[in-house]
Amino acid sequence: MFYFLSKTIDFLVMPYSMAFLLILYSLITRDLKRKRKSVVAGLSILFVISNTYLINRAFLWWEPKSVSISSLEKTYDVGVVLSGGLINVSSLRPDHVELGAQANRFYSAFLLYRAGKIRKILITGTSPKPNMDAGKGEVMQARQILMRWGIPGHDVIIEEKARNTRENAVFSAKIIRDKFSPEKVLLITSAYHMRRSIQCFRKVGIQADYYPCDFYAMRDSQKWKDFIIPSADTVGYFDLLWHEWIGYISYKVIGYC
Repeated sequence: MFYFLSKTIDFLVMPYSMAFLLILYSLITRDLKRKRKSVVAGLSILFVISNTYLINRAFLWWEPKSVSISSLEKTYDVGVVLSGGLINVSSLRPDHVELGAQANRFYSAFLLYRAGKIRKILITGTSPKPNMDAGKGEVMQARQILMRWGIPGHDVIIEEKARNTRENAVFSAKIIRDKFSPEKVLLITSAYHMRRSIQCFRKVGIQADYYPCDFYAMRDSQKWKDFIIPSADTVGYFDLLWHEWIGYISYKVIGYC
């Protein structure tokens, strides 16, 4: 029941869903005034979430500033990588690993390790049951890739139970307190996900520094067409950001971050 309710609420609060329902309502209602208002409201929502300029401004506001590897002044005991999109886990049959949309997270960890900025890498997060049963969870596969790139296996630690950002922090904190100094931790995740992630870790007592990657905001000058011409890609990017906002607010209310 809770699963069904959460999915229903998730659908209803998505701007794209709101626009769809408003336009659907305009086709059903016989009240001309309500029909016009519904169409205008639905189209206005679609304009905003497909507007590259506006959504880019939202990402610029939400994402932290980029951090260069050379600017890090200390060496950290461990870099914690949050999973979710590291590896394409939709199929168990391919004879090679397909990188996911957020693969830049563990690639950034690789670069930081090679630069001597982190001594160990901890990758946290679970995967669908079929993948876990086959020993092909995404954190395991990410570990195997890092080993192929030359990082010793004993320097890549995995945690495969965490189902969400809260559990990433809780389960990682146990490993960190057992093996490392809580003051020498570097959190590595996508820039849009960093605000919620770093607060979750600090909530459980891990005063980590952070290294954001996988940026969606464009910091170069935009063109006039970005404000005028709708973009289907931008709708997808905003969906990612909106989900993160909902997650952040939910975590704040619950007290997770």
